[in-house]
Amino acid sequence: MNKQFKFTIKSISFDENYNPSENTRITTNFANLARGNKRQENLRNALTMIDDRFNSLAHWDNPNSDRYSVELEIISVEMDIEGKGQTFPAIEILKTNIVDKKTNERIEGIVGNNFSSYVRDYDFSVVLLEHNKNKTEFTTPDNFGDLHGNLFKHFINSDSYKQNFTKTPVICLSVSSKNTYHRTEYEHPVLGVEYLQNELSMTDLYFNKMGLQARYFMPKNSVAPFAFYFAGDLTGDYTNLELISTISTMETFQKIYRPEIYNANSTAGQEYQPNLSNQNYSLTDIVYDREERSQLAIEQGKFTEENFIKPYRAILEQWSANYAL
Repeated sequence: MNKQFKFTIKSISFDENYNPSENTRITTNFANLARGNKRQENLRNALTMIDDRFNSLAHWDNPNSDRYSVELEIISVEMDIEGKGQTFPAIEILKTNIVDKKTNERIEGIVGNNFSSYVRDYDFSVVLLEHNKNKTEFTTPDNFGDLHGNLFKHFINSDSYKQNFTKTPVICLSVSSKNTYHRTEYEHPVLGVEYLQNELSMTDLYFNKMGLQARYFMPKNSVAPFAFYFAGDLTGDYTNLELISTISTMETFQKIYRPEIYNANSTAGQEYQPNLSNQNYSLTDIVYDREERSQLAIEQGKFTEENFIKPYRAILEQWSANYAL
């Protein structure tokens, strides 16, 4: 492992007073909420939705559905390639913490949840676009996602990660609108009904290179399955409360950002294909500019190319080619 690459972990509370730092990817779910005239109202409403959903799932010994609240931390990971103090904002994830108001206990939740990465923006908004320019059939380059995957694994295995977090990340994303999902007989007490998909999506392959695999579950009273990406044993390594903290947080975000799927007025059946053109859905009261977000992803991919890929290309390519855990 390259000792040159140093990771610095910074944490900031995501609450109704949150303001994005200059280094935050402004396409990030939580940063997008915290902008504009309604920023505080947006944040307050989203946090209330998270708490309400948590209590609905953690219903045992919770007669008034108000026993728990979720506290969120934004974890920003900065990377120093040469050990000279020049850092680049590599990764941003969310950490959940659970407050049990009955016992006055603060319980550690899951790290991961939401996942943001400048290098992923570069891969999807620069590399893929360039690779497929003037082509009739969409393909991915042979080494697509290799560098990003190796950087992520390097971080998860770093001393910085191990000193700050006790378990490996779980990242929860929307299911792919290109795939079909089949309901199984298996039902987890918290994650809900498991679905299997007909083939791996491009996101699955990309996350596989990060050392993560996916399972698909539709929790009780959800309307569509979620993709849960993890490294170990999803149903064995995490407690029910930890899993509920991820479901309640990410379902709230997805209802805001993907209402066509996650705030649809009909529930996924035996066979399910997500449809972003679905018109039969409800909007939350939370303001969000989706078009701006897709434009920013391209800008931030180019920013990564200029400030990270080009200056360090030789070092990164050599390191990635020789990378092994």
